[in-house]
Amino acid sequence: MKLLAPSILSADFWRLGEQIQACARGGADLIHFDVMDGHFVPNITFGPVLLESIKRYCSLPLDAHLMIENVDKYIPDFIKAGADMVSIHIENNYHIHRSIELIKKLGARAGVVINPGTSLNLLEEILNYVDFVLLMSVNPGFGGQRFIERSLQRLKRLKGMVEDINPRVLIQVDGGVKEENIVELARAGADILVVGSGIFSYEDVESQTRKIKSLLTSSAAL
Repeated sequence: MKLLAPSILSADFWRLGEQIQACARGGADLIHFDVMDGHFVPNITFGPVLLESIKRYCSLPLDAHLMIENVDKYIPDFIKAGADMVSIHIENNYHIHRSIELIKKLGARAGVVINPGTSLNLLEEILNYVDFVLLMSVNPGFGGQRFIERSLQRLKRLKGMVEDINPRVLIQVDGGVKEENIVELARAGADILVVGSGIFSYEDVESQTRKIKSLLTSSAAL
C-alpha cells in the first residue's frame, strides 16, 4: 500500500483545521509536519503546541519531520504532543542511534532523513534501527520547490539498500512531489509520498487529495 502524507507547510493557516479535515475526507493516510527552527534550515515554522492542538481533532497519524538543532531536547515534547512518527536528519545528529532509540522508547515510529547532497552511504548502519527513511527531493527549508531530478535515481538506489539491509524499512519522499511524478516515484520504491503545494495550492483540497490518492492506489496495482 502506498501512503499519502499532505504537508501542512503549504496549507492556508487561516483555514488550517478545515483543510486538514478536507485531506482526511479525501483519503490522506497521515499528516506531515515540517518543523523548522531557523538554524538547521533557513526558516521557522511551528512547534509541538500546534501539533497537540491538531491531535485533539484529527484521527490521522501525525508525522513530525524535525529540521532542528538539539533534537534530543525536543523529541519528548513532540511525542507527548501526539506525534506518531518522528524523523530526524542524519546531517546534524552526531549520535543518531541514541536519538532513534529515544524516539522508539517514547512510543513513536522513528525515521532518519537525508538531504539531496548527502551520500546515501551514510545510511548503511542506521537502516538496521529505523522504521522509515525520508529521502528529501528538494533542499529543506521552504515549500513549493522544484523536484530535483536526480532524486529518482537516489530513490532507486535507496530501495536497493533497504532490500539488502532491512526490508521492513519504509521509504518516504518529500519535496516537489506532484501529479506528474507521483506514480513514477511510487513505482520506483517510495512507500509514503509527502505532498504540499500539490494539494494545498488547489481551492478544493478534498478533491485534489482524492485525486492524488487515486493515483497512488493505481500505482500500487501496476
